Amino acid sequence: ELYRPVAAEGSMLFFLIIQLCYIEHMYQYSLESFVGFLYKAIDRTEATDDLEDRSKRLISKIRITIFTWVNRGLFENHKLIFCSMLTFKLFGQGQLAEDFSPSYMNYLMRAPNVIGAENPLADWLPNKCWGLILKLCELEGFDNFGTNMEKDAPSRFKEWFNELTPEDAKLPLDWKRLDSVPFQKLLVIRALRPDRMCGALGNWIRQILPNGRDYMDCDGSSSFRIILQNSFEDSTSTTPIFFILSPGADPVKEVEAMGKKLCNLQSGTNYWNVAMGQGQDVIAMAKLDIGHREGHWVMLQNIHLMPKWCIELEKKLDVFAVENSHPDFRVFLSADPSRGIPIGVLERSIKLTNEPPQGMLANLRRSFALFSKEDFEDKDAKVKSILFALCHWHAIMLERKKFGPMGYNMKYPFSAGDLRDSAQVLYNYLEGSSSVKIPWDDLRYIFGDIMYGGHIVDDWDRIMCSKYLLYFMKDELLDELEMIPY
Repeated sequence: ELYRPVAAEGSMLFFLIIQLCYIEHMYQYSLESFVGFLYKAIDRTEATDDLEDRSKRLISKIRITIFTWVNRGLFENHKLIFCSMLTFKLFGQGQLAEDFSPSYMNYLMRAPNVIGAENPLADWLPNKCWGLILKLCELEGFDNFGTNMEKDAPSRFKEWFNELTPEDAKLPLDWKRLDSVPFQKLLVIRALRPDRMCGALGNWIRQILPNGRDYMDCDGSSSFRIILQNSFEDSTSTTPIFFILSPGADPVKEVEAMGKKLCNLQSGTNYWNVAMGQGQDVIAMAKLDIGHREGHWVMLQNIHLMPKWCIELEKKLDVFAVENSHPDFRVFLSADPSRGIPIGVLERSIKLTNEPPQGMLANLRRSFALFSKEDFEDKDAKVKSILFALCHWHAIMLERKKFGPMGYNMKYPFSAGDLRDSAQVLYNYLEGSSSVKIPWDDLRYIFGDIMYGGHIVDDWDRIMCSKYLLYFMKDELLDELEMIPY
């Protein structure tokens, strides 16, 4: 009976993740794959003789293991949704520190509005927000909120409303007590500043969920190479690794680099890379048969281009599972999101995405994690400074994309590959030079007009890119430079 909560946790997690397919067809998970990771979590849990403590450790390990497995295969704009689904489920079960109220949750989810009500604060408050406030006042504990806003301290509420990050600022009057019940503060933000809900919800999850930071910032400081290696350790000869592609993503180089490190991978010997297209289906099947018998790695790129053949691929993988493949056999698949990919292929695979994380700090960490500590420490001090500035600039270029037309006039597929190639050019350029003076003009041209500039086709975007480089790539960088150019 002491292990019953562990079983309940497993059941809750499984029925949670199978709902993700409503968001995106690619998010398919089978019970067999789930049970496999459940056993892995049990094996990784620290042993203890205290059964109650053992049960708590199992729940914690199972939760983070399943979450990490699923989270790595989600696009960035869906990760907060998944984390919120998990947190709200635990919140509703009474497993978190705050008390759960169905009426509060209903307000947060549905945001009911009073339409047509006269807005007494129309000079600074949108009419829709006032309608939301009137509905908020109907909830227990918020009876006087509208009156306080309208009559008691409208100027102080206006100051809070105009804050850049209102979720971090205390509310006026007695409402500052909501800092001790952060879920109720979320309701106020939902009514007055819905544009800040994603940030506020993320902060609430970090605060309320046990080890919440591990969930919200999952793999935030890890490079894609590290994530791929960890996923490879979880894979088997019957579990393909499936890369869900996004603009600018190219997992092939990372797979080949990992293979050379692990098993002296050589193309044409123990590694086969097939780019799917017309006439490639026969070649792909032949390479799969060879890999299955002899333990080779097989990479099939862009399988979404051949949806009918994917059904044959699913049958082939079923046969391999029955026949017991060579233990070293691995299949790597890549595809754009597509409904043409069979559910059976998706369910059995470990799914990975390679999108830049959301947030300037997370982007900077991921960019810097692209370079191993050993390689970085071997470099000259000047190269280290320029490389860090390059990572910072790369993070800015990626982060601007989320602002749409305010960030760029057109969409550009900047990726980690641009940063990696730019760093390699930097090493080659400076390490082969005996000059004391750093050729800043040359570096700015290489980074801004060739490496990243190759993507940019709009003149104004090119000017913006060069202005950032003018700030970062100069002599002051080698001394002390404020890294935020605004």
